[in-house]
Amino acid sequence: MKIAMMVDSYKPYVSGITNYVDINKRYFELAGHEVFVFTFGDLDYEDNEKNVIRSPGVPLSDSGFYLSTRYTRAAKKLLQTMDVVHVQHPFLSGRLALRYCREIPIVYTNHTRYDLYAQAYLPMMPEEMSYGLLQSYMPSFCKAVDLVIAPSAGMEKVLRQLNVEGNIEVVPNGVDLKNFHNAVPLSRTDFGYKEDDILLVYSGRIAVEKNLPFLLSSFAGIAQALPNVYLLLLGSGTQLFEEEIRSLVDEMGLTQRVRFTGRIAYNELPAYLAMCDIFVTASVTEVHPLSVIEAMGAGLPVMGIHSVGVGDTVQDEVTGFLSTNDIAAYTAKLTRLCLDLNLRAQMGDSAREVSSIYAIERATDILLEHYQKLVIEAKPRKGNWSVRLRKLMESFAE
Repeated sequence: MKIAMMVDSYKPYVSGITNYVDINKRYFELAGHEVFVFTFGDLDYEDNEKNVIRSPGVPLSDSGFYLSTRYTRAAKKLLQTMDVVHVQHPFLSGRLALRYCREIPIVYTNHTRYDLYAQAYLPMMPEEMSYGLLQSYMPSFCKAVDLVIAPSAGMEKVLRQLNVEGNIEVVPNGVDLKNFHNAVPLSRTDFGYKEDDILLVYSGRIAVEKNLPFLLSSFAGIAQALPNVYLLLLGSGTQLFEEEIRSLVDEMGLTQRVRFTGRIAYNELPAYLAMCDIFVTASVTEVHPLSVIEAMGAGLPVMGIHSVGVGDTVQDEVTGFLSTNDIAAYTAKLTRLCLDLNLRAQMGDSAREVSSIYAIERATDILLEHYQKLVIEAKPRKGNWSVRLRKLMESFAE
């Protein structure tokens, strides 16, 4: 099959969706399929992988995103030769898929809690308004595609609450766990830590929706009580917000206890995680948190908040702890995990074992089954005279 992965942003931008597209592309190719990534970005950027098709866009500050409402003519023609199209965003690339791929099966995976993102990035917009806009948009968009995928059962419920009807398949995002299961930890002494220090680690973007001020407030309380607890923040974000978080760390007097590593190469992540003791996240906007699964694969217990995504992935009191969205409750559970070495070891072993259900090999097999079924079902409509006529008219309009 020729498979298109349509995404609003791609490398060098780093995100869970970027990693999702990258890893699925590699494993589809290993299975013998031809995969193309269609995205927006800097046309001068040199990709270190084949079949990344970029169309120009307007850069959105230093976010790594480019805005555009069309592909180049060459990209459009190539896209229309695909057997199946898999869209990762519903607004920019999603609309282009509906416009360009009328006779090609379209799969859409909902990776993002857009309702909560709106609250994080547009705080002046009333919640009722942003939610109402999604209730107006998402049902019609999802009805127009051939298959809707939710990465977790919790995300399926959110889509239903947005009035999305029809079949929704729950297919967890896959992770290449081999490097995490077999990770050799970095040397703590190279970072100035002692063997009996307790290292908490967060990996992901330094971004508004990740609820990092909450995490730092909780850590500040623990740091006062436990002098050998440290926090590593793996990742980067927009310059403005990252500066805000660094300033917050300074204001809290935590500069000696919190380390910012900046962006690290993905192949280095397993060793960083394996060096640490507990994975921490305060995000409530996740749909299917790859960073949590990666940490579990490295044998770390997880401290998180009851919410869609994290709550679907972490088993409370088995592979980690889940708390309410309350700093006191979160801090109490995290403190217990810091103090109980045996509990950490037990939960870490369980986390590594449970992580195997998210193996990329399993996830890509499931996706390929869905693709193949859709391709077979789409054959009759490719010969439909109205589709041919519309395509001919589009070619004259170019």
